[in-house]
Amino acid sequence: MEDSPVAVAIPWFALAAATAVLAGAAWLIIRACKADESCCRLPPGSRGLPLLGESLEFFARSPSLELLPFLKQRLERYGPIFRTNIIAQDMIVSLDPELNNLVFQQEERLFQCWYPNSFMRVFGADSIITTFGSSHRHVRNLVLRLFGPENLRRAMLQEMQKTAQASLLSWLDRPSIEVKEEVSSMIIFSIIAKKLISYDSSASNGKLWKQFDAFLQGLLAEYVYTRSIMTINSITGRKNVMRMLRELLDERKKKTAHQLESIDFFDALIDELKQEKPAVSENVALDLLFLLLFASFETTSSGITAILRFLTDNPMALEELTEEHDRILKRKADPNSQITWEEYKSMKFTSHALRLANIAPVVFRKARQDVHIKGYTIPKGSKIMLSPSNIHLNPTVYKDPNEFNPWRWKVCGEIQSNL
Repeated sequence: MEDSPVAVAIPWFALAAATAVLAGAAWLIIRACKADESCCRLPPGSRGLPLLGESLEFFARSPSLELLPFLKQRLERYGPIFRTNIIAQDMIVSLDPELNNLVFQQEERLFQCWYPNSFMRVFGADSIITTFGSSHRHVRNLVLRLFGPENLRRAMLQEMQKTAQASLLSWLDRPSIEVKEEVSSMIIFSIIAKKLISYDSSASNGKLWKQFDAFLQGLLAEYVYTRSIMTINSITGRKNVMRMLRELLDERKKKTAHQLESIDFFDALIDELKQEKPAVSENVALDLLFLLLFASFETTSSGITAILRFLTDNPMALEELTEEHDRILKRKADPNSQITWEEYKSMKFTSHALRLANIAPVVFRKARQDVHIKGYTIPKGSKIMLSPSNIHLNPTVYKDPNEFNPWRWKVCGEIQSNL
């Protein structure tokens, strides 16, 4: 028995009706997006290879202090805002001054601090970089009690001078030195660690430094192999550092106030932990100590190593810096007396020379809601990698940005003083 024409037509009619509805919906979506183009337009870019993404290109070593080749190539290809995949994470990269400023200005409102899992695995789940709002401000105030301007003026400046002089004298009898390694030991474990935890590197045979070195060697290795040897060394190094810090904290808790020669960061943390409702837990406190040691270890040593290279390659800058310090010494009643805060503030050319390079080429954030900017949408939950270096190395902002030219800041200061 053959189907009637009506029975045959019904399925076709339903299909046509469904197609018309879908077409209408698509037309409405397209029209809405055209009305507000930024509502559905993601930045251009590429996710790279499966699993690896574009990590290999991003982490490729570059001997230059210029903008990372990975960023420079994609800036030319896509513009200052683009998408990528690094360390198994889809990210939006910003080399754009307007977007970078928006992210920093809207911290904790439109954006929040975020770091890749490989970083958090070694920095600690309870790290300060995962805290927000009042907790973050409270922890920051704890840090400023020891490393704020007042303490720098009162004590740390003289401590740094004393340590630097002793270290430089110890270098004289050596045929060669590894600058970054020596600076790390000098600044970090003779000054910072002593201020944080009253750590005596000579008494412990440099154990803490060795564990930090193992940690740093494997910090970024995880993007290639999850269980690579270097990553295992990094995590092991962190565990050993944390174990040493916990042992030191336990020992400090047993001491009474009159047994302590000076107040350090451990004391501030112990006082906080004794509160009825402490703002931080013991794990957070230890992770904070680890992060402070790491930040001092890497950024300060890299910065001093870079400035030594710049000054070595620029005899004119070295000569002017030397003359500035000679003038300060001649004005002192006792040339061997410790440096004063006023003398430090008078080192104008020295401060110009220290505006040298970006030690941290990128920082990470996460969008807390949809953000529309420059015709693009950054969806809620998007991971964002910012590069302040691009602004500092932009030739339209600074003439010859890759040239070490301390005198440019002298000119800028004179212009500002005449405004």
